[in-house]
Amino acid sequence: MSTTTERSADVYPTRGPEEVLIGRQDPVVWSEPGTPGPLWGRELEAFDRHGFHPVDQLITPEEVDVYRGELDRLVADPAVRADERSIIEPTSQEVRSVFEVHRISEAFARLAADPRVVGTARQILGSDVYVHQSRINVKPGFGARGFYWHSDFETWHAEDGLPRMRTVSVSIALTPNHPTNGGLMIMPGSHRTFLGCAGETPKDNYKKSLRMQDAGTPSDQALSRFAEACGIRLFTGRAGSATWFDCNAMHGSGDNITPYPRSNVFFVFNSVDNAPEEPFAAPVRRPGFVAARDVTAVR
Repeated sequence: MSTTTERSADVYPTRGPEEVLIGRQDPVVWSEPGTPGPLWGRELEAFDRHGFHPVDQLITPEEVDVYRGELDRLVADPAVRADERSIIEPTSQEVRSVFEVHRISEAFARLAADPRVVGTARQILGSDVYVHQSRINVKPGFGARGFYWHSDFETWHAEDGLPRMRTVSVSIALTPNHPTNGGLMIMPGSHRTFLGCAGETPKDNYKKSLRMQDAGTPSDQALSRFAEACGIRLFTGRAGSATWFDCNAMHGSGDNITPYPRSNVFFVFNSVDNAPEEPFAAPVRRPGFVAARDVTAVR
């Protein structure tokens, strides 16, 4: 378990009286050129440039069936629904997300440790990695709410105490991602600029933010500037496809008002050399099921 209490210099200040733009102080790809791993050199170069890497098929159709069945099992389990790790849609009262799935599901634990998954995280971050966060996201049809524009690192820095940008996420589709059912959107190149958001962090902010983001939300003016400079990329693909993206990429997703569900499993890998400290801009730490304090490397 991490017992780090020392505070690093805060090079990414946020949650102050006004928004602030700061140039990225960290590498995007931390490994040396030629480091072995699942990605080609040109793919790492594109990730460095754009802040994301789409994969047409990360897992096979047979594996999709296994993991989709596991997702359905967890969502239907009354004990899982009653667990604090489950987030419920405020309007439909359906399960929106289940956190720490690599702890409560052997199937998802195996997926997190799969060389196609953890090997890519190691290659990008240039070190051993641990799972900072894992969850399944369930976006059923007919009204599932989206996730508003945000940088994950802004929250992980402010509320979880991650000192540097040495964290990467992967979203693995377990249902088809259509242009119409609330797919992931990323602003290419936005990972190069940190947006420090305005406003203080309420205590236990996670209880609200996991359902609807408030603190740490960029202003319309800032988002307009990012969109004008970077554009917006919408990710579509079949079940089994995946998107890797940098921790500071500005991203979000729309509501799903179609009949077609959009479900995925989501892993966040952080470098073991970037262990969480005390929050940089929040009164208390978020709970361990949202932001892990155990930095044991995935094997």
